Amino acid sequence: MNYSFNLKGDDFVKAQSYDVNASYKDLGAVCDAIRYLKATDALAALELFIEKESPVAYRRHNRHMGSRHELGGQKGGYPEKAASEVLKTLTNAMANAGNKGKDAQDMFVVSASANKTRIERRYPSKGSIAWGRGMYGMSATNHSDIEYAKIEIVLAEQHSDKLTKNMKYFIKARGKRINESQRTKQKAMSQSKPKAKESKKVVQIEAPKGNAPKAQAPKAEATAEQKA
Repeated sequence: MNYSFNLKGDDFVKAQSYDVNASYKDLGAVCDAIRYLKATDALAALELFIEKESPVAYRRHNRHMGSRHELGGQKGGYPEKAASEVLKTLTNAMANAGNKGKDAQDMFVVSASANKTRIERRYPSKGSIAWGRGMYGMSATNHSDIEYAKIEIVLAEQHSDKLTKNMKYFIKARGKRINESQRTKQKAMSQSKPKAKESKKVVQIEAPKGNAPKAQAPKAEATAEQKA
């Protein structure tokens, strides 16, 4: 299956997964969340999505979806299945980069997309509704469709000459946002921790053990009259 990514060259490393049995809407939201991130940061983000420790923002297809305070009031959800499928494709792309002699940890997710490929119609089995009701004949004509999707991920180095201006701009912008968020988290953690009170050190003198000799009073010096 062909790639929809138009730029060509050895600087780009590609990977795709097709006929994925997952919602293309959820896959698109996950791809939007990791686009222009470093490959290692994208892996960490996907693991958080799978473990439901961080929600995914939905810019589209978000009707009847709740707002998340972690996203600043934006609508989001926890697409575990979609995140796991994108994680598989990303690991394949990083493996392809290693096969080409490139360091995958220093590469960025230049392109990440998910699209619907084909639809298959599913009918209920023959006589499924009539069975057990004393009736005969075909079942109802209702049906449900199953939709398959395709995932594409492209990696490239940050200082590649074949990157467009928009790619370079968004890579820097995402990096600045990550640094700012990390700084704010560190400040919040430092402010939430209670300051340790300085305890005054009290030096205790232990009493001598056993029968210690008593201190003798100094003897008065004999005067000249007593000597006489």
